[in-house]
Amino acid sequence: MKRFHVHVHVEDLAQSVNFYSRLFAAEPTRLEGDYAKWMLDDPRINFAISTRGGKPGVDHLGFQTDNAEELDELKTRAQAADMAVFDSGATTCCYARSEKHWVTDPQGVAWEHFHTLADIPVFSEKAPQAQAQTSCCTPTTRGKPVGIPVAGEKTTNSCC
Repeated sequence: MKRFHVHVHVEDLAQSVNFYSRLFAAEPTRLEGDYAKWMLDDPRINFAISTRGGKPGVDHLGFQTDNAEELDELKTRAQAADMAVFDSGATTCCYARSEKHWVTDPQGVAWEHFHTLADIPVFSEKAPQAQAQTSCCTPTTRGKPVGIPVAGEKTTNSCC
């Protein structure tokens, strides 16, 4: 079963954790100095916030799968719909190791499809300079995703 994913960039993590904890009537399942995540079952959502990235607001949307087969199904669907798919493969991001790929809708909204393999102790295992410039693996330039394909565009840039 898939889980809907929303990642929001916030300016004040503590204030936002307090707000969302009350809104969801639940404490985060993961809390770091720059990141918090709630894995809710009703509704089934992976809701994450972080202080990394650009301006405050929705950073990206996505689907978290329970297994590799569901992830493959999402990728096959995206390819059949003639969407440009950026395959990150095995990567690290948001305190997790995962297998993922990205698509971008016609408005430029990045969609992450991923299967989490394990938790890790750091936000990403990339160079510190690269970490500081990205939110959850969606690098941007002036608010536009970089390395994440737009329909009809081919790219070979890496995501995380």
